[in-house]
Amino acid sequence: MSITGKNIPEYLIYEMFEDRPIYYRNYKQFLKGKLNIEEIMGSSYLQSFIITQIVLLLGKYLSDDYVQLTNEIGIRLDKKNWRAADIAIYKKTDLHTVDIEDKLLNIPPKYIIEIDTKASLEGQNELGTYYIDKTDQLLQFGVEKIIWILTASKKVIIAEKGKNWEIADWNKDFQLEGISINIPKLLP
Repeated sequence: MSITGKNIPEYLIYEMFEDRPIYYRNYKQFLKGKLNIEEIMGSSYLQSFIITQIVLLLGKYLSDDYVQLTNEIGIRLDKKNWRAADIAIYKKTDLHTVDIEDKLLNIPPKYIIEIDTKASLEGQNELGTYYIDKTDQLLQFGVEKIIWILTASKKVIIAEKGKNWEIADWNKDFQLEGISINIPKLLP
């Protein structure tokens, strides 16, 4: 099977950017029969552990005015663009008019926390254009703060609307709604 956009099944699309598919990382290995679908779509133990610990921490201290949505929640920015988020934090009042149904949300969360990415980053380094494009697009959509936790480099990127982005070692505390988060302190 040749690997062209026309021969790649839709279920291997992770996100859409400017009407172009962004495939799951290692999708070519799946198409060659070297990996199964769970291996390319699933989170690693480390990613899952960090997500779980952050959700538990925020659940304990975050105001009841907020709700956390997880599991690669789909966010539709417009007809040609949709993105996924590990943790999307919404004000409950923003969701009151939204029906709970099987579709992507089309309103911006207040905050997004991402642990690595499941996107194919062929030819990019860890801080490649994918992270910049996705972050810029989400900020323009109305997300106020995006936090990227990068496990390979042990870095945290904090991007806020109208501010310079910060990159720090993940052993430094960062804040979300007055809650201090420190990744190594969350690990076993």
